Amino acid sequence: MSETDALRALMEADRWVDRVSAQRNHLSEMAELSTLEDELRALSKALQEARGAQAPVQQAYEDAANEAERIRRREHDLDATLAASTGNARELGVLQRELEHLRDLLGRAEDRELELLIEIEPLDEVVAAIKARAQPGVARRAQLQATILELQATLDEEIASLRLARAERARALSPELLARYDNVMVRVGTTGAAQVNAGRCDGCRIVLAPLDVDRWKSQPAGTFMSCPECGRLLLP
Repeated sequence: MSETDALRALMEADRWVDRVSAQRNHLSEMAELSTLEDELRALSKALQEARGAQAPVQQAYEDAANEAERIRRREHDLDATLAASTGNARELGVLQRELEHLRDLLGRAEDRELELLIEIEPLDEVVAAIKARAQPGVARRAQLQATILELQATLDEEIASLRLARAERARALSPELLARYDNVMVRVGTTGAAQVNAGRCDGCRIVLAPLDVDRWKSQPAGTFMSCPECGRLLLP
């Protein structure tokens, strides 16, 4: 195999590694996951806001319910005391007035409890609606994450195999030419060589000047001119 063919084989090997690496990092599932995570973040923010509006009303409702229950128990105890009382008329009158006061307080407490219950119901519905909207997205996110891990593991195996093949092809080059190729690749990425198609370097896509094309065509066999723009070794 000539050094030109060996250099071309190494270039193609590196291009394949680059293609598969790009595929690994730009899976369609990754784009979908990114969009989905944006949607879930928006829903999470909406849920926090809804819960922020719900919390004080919920607390007020619980406080009102506890107060109504406290008064209710006191009313029951006082009613039982009155029923069993053998006191005089004055004592019974005091107990009766307290009972009437408690019943008035209980009526107002129950009205407040009902008002807060009516107020909190739509807030609860908003929270429930946001959760319902988020549930399919959460499930889909888990599916996408699992799929991405599986696909990337498969592509990692392919990349490892391609790199082994690349190393084998690199051994076909002379140490000097390989060093020159690798130095360019480190600087520009992807490959250290490129083909000339219709007077254009297919590495950087720059059209070569006519004098550069003439110089490239007239170079001795086994020598490799660098692209004036990107520095890649130019191949026919």
